[in-house]
Amino acid sequence: MKKTEVLQAIREVGVLPVLRASSIDTAMQLAEAISEGGVSAMEVTMTVPGAIEVIRRLVKERPDLLVGAGTVLDPETARMCIAEGAQFVVSPAINLETIALCHRYSIAVLPGALTPTEVVTAWQAGADIIKIFPASAMGGAKYLQSLKAPLPQIELIPTGGVNVNTAKDFLAAGAYALGVGADLVDEKACFEERLHEVTAVAAKYAGIVREFRAAQA
Repeated sequence: MKKTEVLQAIREVGVLPVLRASSIDTAMQLAEAISEGGVSAMEVTMTVPGAIEVIRRLVKERPDLLVGAGTVLDPETARMCIAEGAQFVVSPAINLETIALCHRYSIAVLPGALTPTEVVTAWQAGADIIKIFPASAMGGAKYLQSLKAPLPQIELIPTGGVNVNTAKDFLAAGAYALGVGADLVDEKACFEERLHEVTAVAAKYAGIVREFRAAQA
């Protein structure tokens, strides 16, 4: 899939789960539960033990999913993830060398930023989309709207504070897609054999995005 197609797919799905787990098997189970709810894109964070193996397995076993690498802090890690098939790279911060490497491989890169200066710095360095993290610490959807007002040409994905109650507000504020963490990726539900609840929450998010986009058409 070309980078432009990856970026469009993220937009179409509208939800980008932040996949964190304490083991490879748990991560795989959560990915499966999320995808059953209609969310076909996700970032596997480097905080997962064996994260690169999770990326490798998902790319091989679930070619229908859009799989990216999350919490990537340096170009060396980005290169390893790309080699295993990661189709986009996400970071909680700006690392210029990582952005440059992703450009070299024509891989979508989504660095994290918070302030207007950081957002513009990341954009000027070549970020495809910028992850606003932690969005909740700055006022949530209202802050995103404040950023988009002078910077409408920069695509933003809020992460932190996004839940089923705030999702529509973030979309209305101009979010390109929604970065969703613990509200969807519930490891405890996996341990307690309640993965159907994860699937149900994923379906809620997919429905919110679908209904919002339909109303805007």
